[in-house]
Amino acid sequence: MTKKDPTSQMKDQEEDQRSNRSQNRLTPTPRPRTRSPNTQSPQDSNSHSSSSEYYSRRNGHGDEREETLQDSDEDWDSMSSGMTEQDPNTLRHGSSISSLKSNNTLSGSMMSLFSSGEFGAVEVKGRILFSLDYDTQKEELHVMVSRCEDLAAARKNRSDPYVKAYLLPDKSSHSKKKTSVKKKTLSPVFDQTLKYKISVSEMRGRTLNLSVWHAAPLGRNLFLGEVELELATWDWTHTHPDWYQLVPRVQCNQDSISSRGIMVLSIKFTPAGSEGAGLPLTGELHIWLREAVGLLSTKGGAIDSFVKSFVLPDASRSSSQKTRVVRRTLSPTYNHTMVYDGFQPADLKEACAELTVWHREGLKTHLLGGVRLSPGTGLSYGQPVCWMDSTEEEVAVWTSMMQKPNQWIDTTLRIRTNLVQRPE
Repeated sequence: MTKKDPTSQMKDQEEDQRSNRSQNRLTPTPRPRTRSPNTQSPQDSNSHSSSSEYYSRRNGHGDEREETLQDSDEDWDSMSSGMTEQDPNTLRHGSSISSLKSNNTLSGSMMSLFSSGEFGAVEVKGRILFSLDYDTQKEELHVMVSRCEDLAAARKNRSDPYVKAYLLPDKSSHSKKKTSVKKKTLSPVFDQTLKYKISVSEMRGRTLNLSVWHAAPLGRNLFLGEVELELATWDWTHTHPDWYQLVPRVQCNQDSISSRGIMVLSIKFTPAGSEGAGLPLTGELHIWLREAVGLLSTKGGAIDSFVKSFVLPDASRSSSQKTRVVRRTLSPTYNHTMVYDGFQPADLKEACAELTVWHREGLKTHLLGGVRLSPGTGLSYGQPVCWMDSTEEEVAVWTSMMQKPNQWIDTTLRIRTNLVQRPE
Protein backbone atom coordinates (compact mmCIF):
# COMPACT_ATOMS: atom_id res chain seq x y z
CA MET A 1 0.00 0.00 0.00
CA THR A 2 1.49 3.38 -0.99
CA LYS A 3 1.31 6.13 1.60
CA LYS A 4 0.81 9.74 0.53
CA ASP A 5 1.95 12.50 2.83
CA PRO A 6 -0.75 14.93 4.07
CA THR A 7 0.79 17.91 2.26
CA SER A 8 0.34 16.15 -1.08
CA GLN A 9 -3.16 15.10 -0.09
CA MET A 10 -4.08 18.74 0.64
CA LYS A 11 -2.89 19.78 -2.81
CA ASP A 12 -4.81 16.91 -4.45
CA GLN A 13 -7.97 17.89 -2.61
CA GLU A 14 -7.65 21.51 -3.73
CA GLU A 15 -7.17 20.43 -7.35
CA ASP A 16 -10.21 18.17 -7.12
CA GLN A 17 -12.31 21.06 -5.83
CA ARG A 18 -11.28 23.30 -8.71
CA SER A 19 -11.61 20.72 -11.47
CA ASN A 20 -14.85 19.05 -10.45
CA ARG A 21 -17.07 20.93 -8.01
CA SER A 22 -20.02 18.67 -8.66
CA GLN A 23 -18.26 15.86 -6.84
CA ASN A 24 -17.28 17.95 -3.83
CA ARG A 25 -19.24 17.34 -0.65
CA LEU A 26 -19.84 21.09 -0.37
CA THR A 27 -21.84 22.58 -3.23
CA PRO A 28 -23.47 26.02 -3.35
CA THR A 29 -27.25 25.82 -3.43
CA PRO A 30 -28.78 27.31 -6.64
CA ARG A 31 -30.94 30.38 -6.06
CA PRO A 32 -33.98 31.57 -8.09
CA ARG A 33 -33.25 34.74 -10.07
CA THR A 34 -36.57 36.40 -9.31
CA ARG A 35 -39.03 35.97 -6.50
CA SER A 36 -42.44 37.31 -5.63
CA PRO A 37 -42.44 39.59 -2.55
CA ASN A 38 -44.74 37.11 -0.80
CA THR A 39 -42.91 33.93 -1.82
CA GLN A 40 -39.78 32.33 -0.37
CA SER A 41 -37.95 29.23 -1.36
CA PRO A 42 -37.58 26.55 1.34
CA GLN A 43 -33.90 27.34 1.65
CA ASP A 44 -34.68 31.00 2.34
CA SER A 45 -37.26 30.46 5.07
CA ASN A 46 -35.10 32.30 7.61
CA SER A 47 -34.23 35.26 5.37
CA HIS A 48 -35.87 38.18 3.64
CA SER A 49 -35.32 40.41 0.63
CA SER A 50 -34.77 44.09 0.96
CA SER A 51 -33.06 46.97 -0.82
CA SER A 52 -30.63 49.68 0.28
CA GLU A 53 -28.94 52.77 -1.13
CA TYR A 54 -26.12 50.70 -2.62
CA TYR A 55 -27.05 47.08 -3.12
CA SER A 56 -29.94 44.70 -2.66
CA ARG A 57 -29.36 41.15 -1.54
CA ARG A 58 -30.66 37.60 -1.43
CA ASN A 59 -29.80 35.19 1.31
CA GLY A 60 -29.45 31.42 1.01
CA HIS A 61 -28.57 28.58 3.32
CA GLY A 62 -26.75 25.32 2.72
CA ASP A 63 -28.04 22.18 4.32
CA GLU A 64 -24.89 20.64 5.73
CA ARG A 65 -25.58 19.02 9.10
CA GLU A 66 -24.06 20.51 12.24
CA GLU A 67 -20.89 18.95 13.60
CA THR A 68 -20.33 18.15 17.27
CA LEU A 69 -17.44 17.46 19.57
CA GLN A 70 -17.28 16.50 23.21
CA ASP A 71 -17.57 19.15 25.88
CA SER A 72 -14.41 20.69 27.27
CA ASP A 73 -13.14 19.11 30.47
CA GLU A 74 -11.22 20.61 33.35
CA ASP A 75 -7.53 19.76 33.47
CA TRP A 76 -6.42 19.26 37.06
CA ASP A 77 -2.70 19.31 36.40
CA SER A 78 -1.11 22.42 37.87
CA MET A 79 2.05 24.17 36.80
CA SER A 80 4.49 24.30 39.68
CA SER A 81 7.16 25.81 37.46
CA GLY A 82 6.95 27.67 34.51
CA MET A 83 4.99 30.73 33.65
CA THR A 84 7.87 32.97 32.64
CA GLU A 85 8.49 36.06 30.61
CA GLN A 86 9.00 35.36 26.93
CA ASP A 87 12.30 33.71 26.06
CA PRO A 88 13.86 35.20 22.91
CA ASN A 89 15.03 31.73 21.89
CA THR A 90 12.41 30.00 19.78
CA LEU A 91 11.83 26.27 19.63
CA ARG A 92 13.38 24.45 16.69
CA HIS A 93 10.93 22.66 14.44
CA GLY A 94 13.11 19.63 13.78
CA SER A 95 12.68 19.16 10.05
CA SER A 96 9.59 21.26 9.50
CA ILE A 97 8.95 23.46 6.47
CA SER A 98 6.42 26.21 5.88
CA SER A 99 3.62 24.93 3.65
CA LEU A 100 0.87 27.17 5.02
CA LYS A 101 0.96 30.40 6.95
CA SER A 102 0.67 30.07 10.70
CA ASN A 103 -2.97 30.12 11.77
CA ASN A 104 -2.38 31.64 15.18
CA THR A 105 0.72 33.81 15.43
CA LEU A 106 1.46 33.80 19.16
CA SER A 107 4.20 35.36 21.25
CA GLY A 108 4.07 32.56 23.81
CA SER A 109 2.58 29.16 24.57
CA MET A 110 -0.90 28.56 23.16
CA MET A 111 -1.58 26.31 26.15
CA SER A 112 -1.09 29.30 28.47
CA LEU A 113 -4.30 30.81 27.06
CA PHE A 114 -6.38 28.03 28.56
CA SER A 115 -4.53 26.95 31.73
CA SER A 116 -4.03 28.29 35.20
CA GLY A 117 -2.51 26.95 38.36
CA GLU A 118 -0.07 27.40 41.22
CA PHE A 119 3.41 28.38 40.13
CA GLY A 120 6.28 27.13 42.25
CA ALA A 121 10.00 26.61 41.87
CA VAL A 122 10.40 23.31 40.02
CA GLU A 123 13.04 23.87 37.38
CA VAL A 124 12.25 23.20 33.73
CA LYS A 125 15.08 21.26 32.14
CA GLY A 126 15.76 18.25 29.95
CA ARG A 127 14.52 17.20 26.55
CA ILE A 128 12.02 14.88 24.86
CA LEU A 129 12.40 12.51 21.89
CA PHE A 130 9.36 11.99 19.67
CA SER A 131 8.24 11.70 16.06
CA LEU A 132 5.08 12.40 14.03
CA ASP A 133 3.41 10.41 11.28
CA TYR A 134 0.05 10.61 9.52
CA ASP A 135 -1.83 7.59 8.19
CA THR A 136 -3.82 8.92 5.23
CA GLN A 137 -5.79 5.68 4.87
CA LYS A 138 -7.08 5.70 8.45
CA GLU A 139 -6.96 9.51 8.79
CA GLU A 140 -4.95 9.18 11.98
CA LEU A 141 -2.19 11.30 13.45
CA HIS A 142 0.41 9.22 15.30
CA VAL A 143 2.55 10.89 17.97
CA MET A 144 5.33 8.46 18.88
CA VAL A 145 6.71 9.44 22.29
CA SER A 146 10.05 7.69 22.77
CA ARG A 147 11.71 9.03 25.93
CA CYS A 148 12.92 11.98 27.96
CA GLU A 149 16.35 12.81 29.36
CA ASP A 150 17.65 14.88 32.27
CA LEU A 151 14.27 15.95 33.64
CA ALA A 152 13.95 18.16 36.70
CA ALA A 153 13.57 16.39 40.04
CA ALA A 154 10.15 17.09 41.48
CA ARG A 155 10.56 15.22 44.80
CA LYS A 156 13.82 14.32 46.60
CA ASN A 157 16.00 13.85 43.51
CA ARG A 158 13.35 11.90 41.63
CA SER A 159 10.28 12.35 39.48
CA ASP A 160 7.43 10.10 38.39
CA PRO A 161 7.02 11.52 34.86
CA TYR A 162 4.43 11.07 32.15
CA VAL A 163 3.71 12.90 28.89
CA LYS A 164 0.42 14.55 28.02
CA ALA A 165 -0.68 15.70 24.55
CA TYR A 166 -3.32 18.11 23.24
CA LEU A 167 -4.25 19.16 19.73
CA LEU A 168 -4.87 22.81 20.47
CA PRO A 169 -6.94 24.89 20.41
CA ASP A 170 -9.10 21.95 21.50
CA LYS A 171 -8.49 21.43 25.22
CA SER A 172 -11.37 19.02 25.74
CA SER A 173 -11.15 15.38 26.83
CA HIS A 174 -11.49 14.51 23.14
CA SER A 175 -8.09 16.10 22.56
CA LYS A 176 -6.21 14.96 25.66
CA LYS A 177 -3.94 11.88 25.47
CA LYS A 178 -1.46 10.56 28.04
CA THR A 179 1.37 8.07 28.29
CA SER A 180 1.81 5.79 31.28
CA VAL A 181 3.66 7.05 34.39
CA LYS A 182 7.27 5.96 34.84
CA LYS A 183 8.32 5.74 38.49
CA LYS A 184 11.43 7.23 40.10
CA THR A 185 13.36 8.30 37.02
CA LEU A 186 14.67 11.46 35.42
CA SER A 187 15.20 9.75 32.04
CA PRO A 188 11.99 7.80 31.40
CA VAL A 189 11.52 5.49 28.40
CA PHE A 190 7.92 5.50 27.15
CA ASP A 191 7.92 4.05 23.61
CA GLN A 192 4.18 4.76 23.29
CA THR A 193 2.10 6.00 20.36
CA LEU A 194 -0.71 8.49 20.96
CA LYS A 195 -3.29 8.37 18.16
CA TYR A 196 -5.73 11.03 16.98
CA LYS A 197 -8.56 10.49 14.53
CA ILE A 198 -8.44 13.72 12.52
CA SER A 199 -8.77 14.74 8.88
CA VAL A 200 -5.99 16.41 6.92
CA SER A 201 -8.00 19.61 6.47
CA GLU A 202 -8.77 19.93 10.18
CA MET A 203 -5.17 19.17 11.14
CA ARG A 204 -4.05 22.34 9.33
CA GLY A 205 -5.51 24.44 12.13
CA ARG A 206 -4.03 22.51 15.07
CA THR A 207 -1.01 22.98 17.32
CA LEU A 208 0.44 19.91 19.03
CA ASN A 209 1.25 20.56 22.68
CA LEU A 210 3.38 17.93 24.43
CA SER A 211 3.98 18.54 28.12
CA VAL A 212 5.83 16.48 30.74
CA TRP A 213 4.43 16.14 34.25
CA HIS A 214 5.33 14.58 37.58
CA ALA A 215 2.46 12.41 38.85
CA ALA A 216 1.62 13.25 42.47
CA PRO A 217 -0.95 10.73 43.80
CA LEU A 218 -1.89 12.84 46.85
CA GLY A 219 -1.69 16.30 45.33
CA ARG A 220 -1.56 18.28 42.13
CA ASN A 221 0.70 17.07 39.37
CA LEU A 222 3.81 19.16 38.71
CA PHE A 223 4.68 20.70 35.36
CA LEU A 224 8.18 19.77 34.08
CA GLY A 225 8.21 21.45 30.65
CA GLU A 226 6.57 21.45 27.23
CA VAL A 227 6.98 21.61 23.46
CA GLU A 228 4.55 23.08 20.89
CA LEU A 229 4.52 22.43 17.13
CA GLU A 230 2.20 23.97 14.53
CA LEU A 231 1.03 21.09 12.34
CA ALA A 232 0.31 23.36 9.37
CA THR A 233 4.07 23.85 8.90
CA TRP A 234 5.24 20.31 9.61
CA ASP A 235 7.16 18.34 6.95
CA TRP A 236 5.18 15.08 6.83
CA THR A 237 7.86 13.30 4.83
CA HIS A 238 10.00 13.44 7.96
CA THR A 239 9.01 10.56 10.27
CA HIS A 240 12.23 9.97 12.23
CA PRO A 241 12.32 10.96 15.92
CA ASP A 242 13.98 14.23 16.93
CA TRP A 243 15.08 15.65 20.26
CA TYR A 244 13.38 18.85 21.48
CA GLN A 245 14.38 20.93 24.44
CA LEU A 246 11.64 21.29 27.04
CA VAL A 247 10.76 24.91 27.72
CA PRO A 248 8.79 26.73 30.43
CA ARG A 249 5.24 27.76 29.69
CA VAL A 250 5.56 31.30 28.35
CA GLN A 251 2.53 33.42 29.19
CA CYS A 252 0.65 34.55 26.09
CA ASN A 253 -1.70 37.51 26.18
CA GLN A 254 -5.06 37.18 24.43
CA ASP A 255 -4.55 40.63 22.91
CA SER A 256 -1.32 39.50 21.21
CA ILE A 257 -3.11 36.95 18.99
CA SER A 258 -3.11 38.12 15.37
CA SER A 259 -5.24 35.28 13.95
CA ARG A 260 -7.92 32.98 15.34
CA GLY A 261 -8.10 30.35 12.61
CA ILE A 262 -8.56 29.92 8.87
CA MET A 263 -11.56 30.75 6.68
CA VAL A 264 -12.13 28.69 3.53
CA LEU A 265 -14.35 30.39 0.97
CA SER A 266 -15.00 31.01 -2.72
CA ILE A 267 -16.13 34.24 -4.34
CA LYS A 268 -17.52 35.09 -7.79
CA PHE A 269 -18.84 38.11 -9.69
CA THR A 270 -21.56 37.49 -12.28
CA PRO A 271 -22.11 40.49 -14.62
CA ALA A 272 -25.63 41.43 -15.67
CA GLY A 273 -26.91 39.33 -18.58
CA SER A 274 -23.83 37.08 -18.63
CA GLU A 275 -25.78 33.85 -18.13
CA GLY A 276 -28.10 34.30 -21.11
CA ALA A 277 -31.76 35.22 -21.46
CA GLY A 278 -30.99 38.55 -19.82
CA LEU A 279 -30.00 36.92 -16.55
CA PRO A 280 -28.96 37.93 -14.04
CA LEU A 281 -30.88 41.18 -14.21
CA THR A 282 -28.08 43.02 -12.39
CA GLY A 283 -24.51 42.20 -11.49
CA GLU A 284 -24.25 39.72 -8.61
CA LEU A 285 -21.58 39.06 -5.99
CA HIS A 286 -21.62 35.44 -4.75
CA ILE A 287 -19.80 34.55 -1.51
CA TRP A 288 -19.65 30.84 -0.74
CA LEU A 289 -18.61 30.38 2.88
CA ARG A 290 -17.44 26.80 3.03
CA GLU A 291 -15.80 26.25 6.41
CA ALA A 292 -13.48 27.54 9.11
CA VAL A 293 -10.52 25.58 10.45
CA GLY A 294 -8.94 25.73 13.91
CA LEU A 295 -11.06 28.43 15.54
CA LEU A 296 -9.30 29.78 18.62
CA SER A 297 -11.68 30.99 21.32
CA THR A 298 -10.74 32.70 24.55
CA LYS A 299 -11.41 29.54 26.59
CA GLY A 300 -10.33 26.76 24.24
CA GLY A 301 -12.40 23.76 23.24
CA ALA A 302 -15.30 23.43 20.85
CA ILE A 303 -17.55 26.45 20.36
CA ASP A 304 -20.80 27.55 18.70
CA SER A 305 -19.98 29.88 15.81
CA PHE A 306 -21.49 31.72 12.87
CA VAL A 307 -20.30 34.13 10.16
CA LYS A 308 -21.80 37.55 9.46
CA SER A 309 -21.29 39.46 6.20
CA PHE A 310 -21.64 43.03 4.96
CA VAL A 311 -20.81 44.50 1.57
CA LEU A 312 -19.55 47.94 2.47
CA PRO A 313 -20.05 50.89 2.18
CA ASP A 314 -23.57 49.70 3.01
CA ALA A 315 -23.40 48.85 6.72
CA SER A 316 -27.17 48.91 7.22
CA ARG A 317 -29.14 45.98 8.57
CA SER A 318 -30.41 45.22 5.07
CA SER A 319 -26.81 44.52 3.95
CA SER A 320 -26.17 42.08 6.79
CA GLN A 321 -26.36 38.33 6.21
CA LYS A 322 -25.56 35.46 8.55
CA THR A 323 -24.86 31.76 8.36
CA ARG A 324 -26.60 29.39 10.71
CA VAL A 325 -24.90 28.66 14.04
CA VAL A 326 -22.74 25.55 13.85
CA ARG A 327 -22.46 24.01 17.29
CA ARG A 328 -19.62 22.66 19.36
CA THR A 329 -16.76 22.38 16.89
CA LEU A 330 -13.41 24.05 16.19
CA SER A 331 -13.71 23.49 12.44
CA PRO A 332 -17.31 24.31 11.46
CA THR A 333 -18.73 23.59 8.02
CA TYR A 334 -21.07 26.44 7.05
CA ASN A 335 -21.70 25.67 3.34
CA HIS A 336 -23.61 28.91 3.02
CA THR A 337 -23.96 31.02 -0.12
CA MET A 338 -24.56 34.76 0.19
CA VAL A 339 -25.69 36.68 -2.90
CA TYR A 340 -25.63 40.46 -3.24
CA ASP A 341 -27.06 42.00 -6.40
CA GLY A 342 -27.40 45.48 -7.89
CA PHE A 343 -23.72 45.75 -8.89
CA GLN A 344 -22.05 47.41 -11.81
CA PRO A 345 -18.43 46.33 -12.50
CA ALA A 346 -17.24 49.81 -11.45
CA ASP A 347 -18.83 49.33 -8.01
CA LEU A 348 -16.37 46.55 -7.21
CA LYS A 349 -13.53 49.09 -7.09
CA GLU A 350 -15.34 50.95 -4.31
CA ALA A 351 -16.74 48.02 -2.30
CA CYS A 352 -15.51 45.69 0.46
CA ALA A 353 -16.90 42.28 1.42
CA GLU A 354 -16.50 42.02 5.19
CA LEU A 355 -16.83 38.54 6.73
CA THR A 356 -16.59 38.20 10.50
CA VAL A 357 -16.62 35.06 12.66
CA TRP A 358 -18.55 35.14 15.93
CA HIS A 359 -18.59 32.88 18.98
CA ARG A 360 -22.06 32.48 20.47
CA GLU A 361 -22.08 31.78 24.19
CA GLY A 362 -25.59 31.64 25.61
CA LEU A 363 -27.25 34.96 24.84
CA LYS A 364 -23.92 36.68 24.22
CA THR A 365 -21.80 36.83 21.08
CA HIS A 366 -18.07 37.51 20.88
CA LEU A 367 -16.16 38.61 17.80
CA LEU A 368 -13.26 36.26 16.99
CA GLY A 369 -11.99 38.04 13.86
CA GLY A 370 -12.61 38.23 10.15
CA VAL A 371 -11.46 39.03 6.63
CA ARG A 372 -12.05 42.00 4.34
CA LEU A 373 -11.98 41.50 0.58
CA SER A 374 -11.50 44.76 -1.27
CA PRO A 375 -9.07 46.75 -3.45
CA GLY A 376 -7.46 47.94 -0.20
CA THR A 377 -7.12 51.54 -1.39
CA GLY A 378 -8.39 53.22 1.79
CA LEU A 379 -10.94 55.08 -0.33
CA SER A 380 -14.54 54.47 -1.37
CA TYR A 381 -16.18 56.77 -3.92
CA GLY A 382 -13.39 59.26 -3.26
CA GLN A 383 -13.87 59.33 0.53
CA PRO A 384 -11.34 57.98 3.08
CA VAL A 385 -12.74 54.91 4.89
CA CYS A 386 -11.21 52.85 7.68
CA TRP A 387 -12.60 49.52 6.45
CA MET A 388 -10.73 49.47 3.13
CA ASP A 389 -7.82 47.91 5.04
CA SER A 390 -7.42 44.56 3.27
CA THR A 391 -4.17 42.62 3.48
CA GLU A 392 -2.15 41.75 0.36
CA GLU A 393 -3.71 38.27 0.30
CA GLU A 394 -7.24 39.67 0.57
CA VAL A 395 -6.60 42.28 -2.14
CA ALA A 396 -5.25 39.54 -4.43
CA VAL A 397 -8.48 37.53 -4.05
CA TRP A 398 -10.69 40.56 -4.80
CA THR A 399 -8.55 41.56 -7.78
CA SER A 400 -8.67 38.05 -9.21
CA MET A 401 -12.46 38.03 -8.87
CA MET A 402 -12.75 41.32 -10.80
CA GLN A 403 -10.43 40.07 -13.54
CA LYS A 404 -12.20 36.70 -13.93
CA PRO A 405 -15.98 37.25 -14.02
CA ASN A 406 -18.20 34.15 -13.80
CA GLN A 407 -15.38 32.13 -12.22
CA TRP A 408 -15.22 30.93 -8.63
CA ILE A 409 -12.06 32.16 -6.90
CA ASP A 410 -11.12 29.69 -4.17
CA THR A 411 -9.11 30.96 -1.22
CA THR A 412 -7.94 30.18 2.29
CA LEU A 413 -7.42 33.25 4.50
CA ARG A 414 -6.41 33.93 8.08
CA ILE A 415 -9.21 35.06 10.39
CA ARG A 416 -7.38 38.15 11.58
CA THR A 417 -8.02 40.06 14.77
CA ASN A 418 -6.73 43.46 13.65
CA LEU A 419 -9.76 44.59 11.64
CA VAL A 420 -10.08 48.36 12.05
CA GLN A 421 -13.34 48.99 13.88
CA ARG A 422 -15.98 50.67 11.75
CA PRO A 423 -17.92 53.66 13.14
CA GLU A 424 -21.48 52.75 14.06
